[in-house]
Amino acid sequence: DLPKPPDFTGRSLPVIFKNESVVVINKPSGILTHAKGAPCDEFTVAEFVRLLTADTNGNRPGIVHRLDRGTSGVIICALNESAHKFLQRQFSQRKVKKNYLARLCRQPRLASARLELPIKRNPKRPQTFSVSAGGRPSVTEYKLLKSFADDSYLVRLTPLTGRTHQLRVHMAYIGSPICGDSLYGDAGCHHAKPPERMMLHASSLEITVPTKKGNQRMVFRTDTPPGFEA
Repeated sequence: DLPKPPDFTGRSLPVIFKNESVVVINKPSGILTHAKGAPCDEFTVAEFVRLLTADTNGNRPGIVHRLDRGTSGVIICALNESAHKFLQRQFSQRKVKKNYLARLCRQPRLASARLELPIKRNPKRPQTFSVSAGGRPSVTEYKLLKSFADDSYLVRLTPLTGRTHQLRVHMAYIGSPICGDSLYGDAGCHHAKPPERMMLHASSLEITVPTKKGNQRMVFRTDTPPGFEA
């Protein structure tokens, strides 16, 4: 017999906004966006969306973009097929504006910059990505906001493309990895008290949302988590 799927009835995630077409969630750090193929008994964003909709699209119901497990913050999900296509089209056409807050282990050489650094999967470590001349075009803008007493630095990151691990790869490449990033950080990145999580937070998302009154451009923001205060 096939194993019985887990029952997540009663489980929840913080909801910023919900209507008949979409739900916007403030994803906690440590929660997966969706399972990675095999049956999963872990509560994910996708499993939360499954509780809200009849969509049974494998292990990714309603998912139109993703945040890494360690990243917290704004994520939008579709509650029906037409909304799914509508949102997905905006992401593919780069009509969505996203901002992140990150705490870096080292001060960037410039206070603000636009990074145009192509990214591709690292053949030596297939679970990671790296800057490579043969990679896909990837663009990130950053601005330094604050320095902390422990020699870490708060920045605002604005990805203009949406590659996997893009912000983490770009900041590590310029010598300023994100605090708590076990994949792209390095030995010189440890402070007296290492953070309990990766210090990357999706702080705002601007997107057009289908509503009963027609399509409306909306901006969703979260409260600032501890450790990201400007």
